[in-house]
Amino acid sequence: MKKPFSWDYDSDQPYQLKDRAFKKIMRKKEWFSLVVTVATTLFIAPLAILLQTFIPKRNIDTEYFFGMSINLDKEPQQTKALIDDLNVTTLLIRFELWEIERIEEYLNFIQQFQDKKIILNIMQDREHVEDLSLLKNNLNILFEQFSPYVDSFQIGTTINRAKWGFFSVREYLSFYQVAYKLKQQYPSIKLLGPSVIDFEYHFTIHALFNFFSLKYDGLSALLYVDRRGAPENTQMGYNLLKKIDLLDTLALLSPKIKRKIYITETNWPISNTAPYAPTSEHECVDEESYANFVVRYYLLAFASQKVDAVYWHQLIAPGYGLIDNREGIRKRAAFDAFKTMTQQLQAMHFKSFTQRQEYFRLILTSGTKEVEIHWAVQKQANPILTPQGYISRDGIYVTKKEVYVGPEPIYLIREN
Repeated sequence: MKKPFSWDYDSDQPYQLKDRAFKKIMRKKEWFSLVVTVATTLFIAPLAILLQTFIPKRNIDTEYFFGMSINLDKEPQQTKALIDDLNVTTLLIRFELWEIERIEEYLNFIQQFQDKKIILNIMQDREHVEDLSLLKNNLNILFEQFSPYVDSFQIGTTINRAKWGFFSVREYLSFYQVAYKLKQQYPSIKLLGPSVIDFEYHFTIHALFNFFSLKYDGLSALLYVDRRGAPENTQMGYNLLKKIDLLDTLALLSPKIKRKIYITETNWPISNTAPYAPTSEHECVDEESYANFVVRYYLLAFASQKVDAVYWHQLIAPGYGLIDNREGIRKRAAFDAFKTMTQQLQAMHFKSFTQRQEYFRLILTSGTKEVEIHWAVQKQANPILTPQGYISRDGIYVTKKEVYVGPEPIYLIREN
């Protein structure tokens, strides 16, 4: 597909706009939308911050909570078996609008996963942002072809980064509105947005509080915390749980959206994987820390009882995935950690969550068993008693009666 401006393409990214002069022109052109973003934030943010500690939790179980992002262009022949091994029930699959001619390949790929709940992440380029008639035509094709197989469509991604094609929230709202109007022809589909990346909720606020004729069936967020290190760390006084609380409060206050939250992208970059890691080596973590952070991110998000699903980005990727495919299929420790988490916690319900400084305990229950998960940011000086042993982060049964809890989550199982 011919691009109207200069683009740089990488297999892990969309076509990225790199024309600096064009970016500068477009930011000036969209100045009014930026003003609206600031003004809306100044009005809404204080109210949301004030209310966030009073918003009640919801009742979310784990049946569809543990999501995974997969990609047609990354070992498609082996992906199904790997997903089944992980016991994942819900998937996110990317579809690039500039590859509309590959729709049959994507259909064949998706049809392998009809036992899964699927979000199709429709990724934009600048051509579709500017040409809304082209967007309408291609979205209509996608809705018609994929609606029998897909539960939800995420409309757009990373709207607060110019390299992904949007220069303002106004542009995104115009883009999303095309999908919303088409939805009337496909009443069974669900549309998710606005897909803001990182803790930049001023863009989320503008996308949720506006005068456009549109509504969202759920809130999608690319809630990365990797640049802060461990998932328990804070940014401007907000740890992951508080960020989720604020996001949930915004969804509850907005008349534009249902109170459903999907974290559709998060990960940590892995050391010594350049050029595949999406950040510099300074932000990267070793594979053991990565495995711990994967599990702890999911546990914290579930403990909030305000997130409907988290989708790890992604199954196979040398720089940030559970599997490194540079020399065949190599499962990182995070693969076994993720598998253990889903095996032990699938179809369970929240019971309680406690935090004592940097020590955490989450309890889930079902009709047949109760599971306590313990972890700490640093190894604890005093042991806890495990009279029946415990299951390690990677699924190994350990019979020690005393254990010093540390960064690796452990599972204590009690049969009812």
